[in-house]
Amino acid sequence: MAKVADKYLKVDPWAIIEEGFDAERNRTSESIFSLGNEYMGVRGYAEEGYSGDSLLGSYFNGLNEQLDIGNPYKGIIRSLRYMVNAVDWLYTRITLDGEQLDLAKSHISDYVRRLDLRSGTYRRELVWTLGNGKKLKVIFTRLVSMTMSHLGLQQVAFQPLNFSGSVDICTGLDFGIIHEERGECMWNNLRSEGEGAVTAIMASTVNTGNKLFSGFTLQSSQPLQTTRVDREKFIGQNFTLELTQGETAHYTKLAVNCADSESSRTPDGLWNEGMELAATAGKLNEADVFAEQTAYWNGIWETSDICIEGDPENQQGIRFCIFQLFQTYHGDHPGFNIGAKGLTGEVYRGLAFWDTESYCLPFYLFNNPKAARSLLEFRYKTLGEAMQRAKDVDCEGACYPIATIDGTESCDLWQHSNLQLHVGTAVSYGIWHYVKNTGDQSFLYTKGAEMLIQISRFYATRGQWGQRTGEFGYFGVMGPDEFQLMVNNNCYINLMAKQSFEYTLETLRLMKEQAPAEYAEVAAKTALRDEELTDWCSKAEHMRIPVDEETGVYEEHDGFFDMPHIDIHSIPVTEFPLYSNWSYDRLYRYDMIKQPDVLMFMFLYSGQFSKEAKLANYEYYEPRCIHESSLSPSIHSILASEIGKPEEAYQFFEFATRLDLDNYNRNTREGLHTTSIAAAWMNIVYGFGGMRSDGPRLSFQPTLPERWTSYSFQVMVEGVLLRIVVDKNKVTLTSLNGGSAEVIVNGQNIKVDASGQVLPLGEGMIAG
Repeated sequence: MAKVADKYLKVDPWAIIEEGFDAERNRTSESIFSLGNEYMGVRGYAEEGYSGDSLLGSYFNGLNEQLDIGNPYKGIIRSLRYMVNAVDWLYTRITLDGEQLDLAKSHISDYVRRLDLRSGTYRRELVWTLGNGKKLKVIFTRLVSMTMSHLGLQQVAFQPLNFSGSVDICTGLDFGIIHEERGECMWNNLRSEGEGAVTAIMASTVNTGNKLFSGFTLQSSQPLQTTRVDREKFIGQNFTLELTQGETAHYTKLAVNCADSESSRTPDGLWNEGMELAATAGKLNEADVFAEQTAYWNGIWETSDICIEGDPENQQGIRFCIFQLFQTYHGDHPGFNIGAKGLTGEVYRGLAFWDTESYCLPFYLFNNPKAARSLLEFRYKTLGEAMQRAKDVDCEGACYPIATIDGTESCDLWQHSNLQLHVGTAVSYGIWHYVKNTGDQSFLYTKGAEMLIQISRFYATRGQWGQRTGEFGYFGVMGPDEFQLMVNNNCYINLMAKQSFEYTLETLRLMKEQAPAEYAEVAAKTALRDEELTDWCSKAEHMRIPVDEETGVYEEHDGFFDMPHIDIHSIPVTEFPLYSNWSYDRLYRYDMIKQPDVLMFMFLYSGQFSKEAKLANYEYYEPRCIHESSLSPSIHSILASEIGKPEEAYQFFEFATRLDLDNYNRNTREGLHTTSIAAAWMNIVYGFGGMRSDGPRLSFQPTLPERWTSYSFQVMVEGVLLRIVVDKNKVTLTSLNGGSAEVIVNGQNIKVDASGQVLPLGEGMIAG
């Protein structure tokens, strides 16, 4: 993999630090220094205004706009939804002696920005030298509250280094920002007010009518005399701070944002709610807000930290990953989902894909089970849209979309939106994985069972019986690989559909025995027929699973073994990414794959495949995989660890935790790779930690990378917080919250409680 790091950040175990301003890397840093709290997110842009290259991005989970496509073909979408760039609640303009601060034009020195992972704050400081020789140190601090989802805080401090005088400031709320992909502003102003303690504005999206209230109050180190500034789609306040040489003056902006993406409130209702929230926020003490934010993150690190000794770069990298995952999602708002870029950029349009359940859900399942359930609640909330999509493509049941923000299909590439059938199997797998590891039968017997029935209906009506083999399968599809178009019997889809049928049938069987009232309710609600159960059983039993019995290699799809071979290492590095340098149809002509397909289901259902089968399939498919997806290396690393290829495992891991920090793919400027960040966590816990969560109980077979002295991680197992420490001699497991859990370590059943268990690491478990 020809990926080269662009290293420009300081290595620190608890912070991300950039020293010196680099205009060429500015967009990359804006992504890296993003803040969020699941409800809202903001990129690390210069709030004082920057005339250079920048993506001023402010996003809210679920707020969306609509683009009409007008496609005439049935089953191909005619419109799509996308996350819309929203209010700039950090808007600031600073003027001194007629000069306005602008990093692209002003003389700047001593520039440092710092993202503190222990306090959840972003701080940026600089020294501004004016044309008349005056030097002003300016410090910007911001946070997005993790405990009060509507609240954002901005503090700006000024320290005159060689003068006394005054500085003029305009702070406001700007709905006039441009949504970059569309090249236009997507907001209509509804109302604004700026005479009382709260300065506020409310706007609605042009096409969907989503509404957003934004309001702020000001606190300051000195009394303020403000003057209202009112223009189209903008409300703000002008004021002046008096500065004394060597002393610091500051003001704090407490901003409240309140979104309505479902039109559940009238404009007056949303306005009144927002004004009340803003007035309440204005009474907060800024020191208390900072303290509460720090306390929240202290709690996160106590339960979810991964500690690596002997590798400071990956130590910083994995903590950055954990930080961003909790910023992106923590389950406080059931029905939200995780976009591929989280709330850090507009690429992928804020849409969620199948990797939510496959890559992200495991992190939340073992760190924050509430959030894991919340992710599945999104799929239940949007079950109606999935059922309508199934009708659109001439099927029954529920067809979950390949890309969505509100439950509707929003992928405008028909070959993906119509042929990639595996999203429903990911949802089914997510339900199984969640219930299996939490014991949440109440979710399964209500919402889970209903989803499983509708998912099984879709796969029963989308598949057909083959003429030659008499087996059931799926024709005209595209699997996770995405470099094989309109193929028959993609092995991943077929196997995962079989698992979905079987899990649905087993769930319904258990419900009949253990929860007959719930079974009767869900059967009535879905109009379930007994003959459907018989049909699903037959189709699962006769599902075509293409495999070479002699070698044990699963054929990615019918005919894959006959495709022309290409040596992927012969492709010049200048031709990557292939999507940009090869004609589109050329991608589909070879036995080259974009990302794991067969290997993916061997990871998801690890216990069903022998080590020998994994080895055979790894050695066949790994040389054919070009890793065009950032999700790809982690699965290869995890399997390489298991099958005894430690050097390859570490090579695939090397850039996992720092994919964005070191801009390996040269596209961090577009936003963070949120699902790949989750994959980096899996790479350590499932890879080196050897954790498997698909068996009768949680199991571990840890290895230690040769360059590491030790590492530790923590996982939540049915309410018990387990800490696993691996060093060169031993594995230590301890319950941190007083409970006990039974797990398997290196094949041995053990019970772990507060007194802990110590086992030898095992011969050959030091990875190369």
